Amino acid sequence: MLNIEINNIFKSYDKSENFVLKDISFQIKNKDKIGILGPNGAGKTTLISIICGILKSEKGSVSYIENNKNISYDDFKKMLGYVPQELAFYHELTPLQNFNYFGTMYGLTKDEIQKKSLELLKILGLLNVKNKRAKTFSGGMKRRLNLAISILHEPKILFLDEPTVGIDVQSKNAIITFLQELNNKGTTIVYTSHYLKEAEQLCNKVLLIDNGSIVAYNNIEQLKFETKLNSLEEIFLTLTGIAYRD
Repeated sequence: MLNIEINNIFKSYDKSENFVLKDISFQIKNKDKIGILGPNGAGKTTLISIICGILKSEKGSVSYIENNKNISYDDFKKMLGYVPQELAFYHELTPLQNFNYFGTMYGLTKDEIQKKSLELLKILGLLNVKNKRAKTFSGGMKRRLNLAISILHEPKILFLDEPTVGIDVQSKNAIITFLQELNNKGTTIVYTSHYLKEAEQLCNKVLLIDNGSIVAYNNIEQLKFETKLNSLEEIFLTLTGIAYRD
């Protein structure tokens, strides 16, 4: 069982006194499906990057806990899958070549890479293009490959930053369905997106941040009950306002 405790995180850039994250504290529990949501510039990507160890905070701490014992970041990193907003693979290579490269980085054996690669390619509808260069793929195919590479090593927790941006409805549906199945098998999902209906479909809990601060953190159904609103989109607009964001 893997849990993460985020305690009193503050973050600014270029030593500015304007914090992009202010006193952020919450927990990610084993098998959660949590959506980190907020307007543009709210601090979502920065927060995920701190939890994943890509960025450091000015203040506060992130604790990784397995079976009620604190573990090191190096141990946590072995359990971590990360799907960045930018496509993070080699476009000149085929899916199989990408899997071989990243699988070796994960420390997998050749047999493990081959078995898992073919399994993921089949599930995500990429088996028929396994030997074609990724640069020829559609946007949806590239997003599915981006996801597949990040879970090749079967991580216990998966962070996804806008995993379905700019793709067709079919690919979105395939990715969300697959993430639900991963979670059912025990993978914790931490997800950020501007697609609120998609977030409501996938997540059971949301952390809503605005201007770097938490404005709501609870199960979606409990938030609906507390706010007397019917959808996550209504909750979002009520708590963050309807003004334009840059």
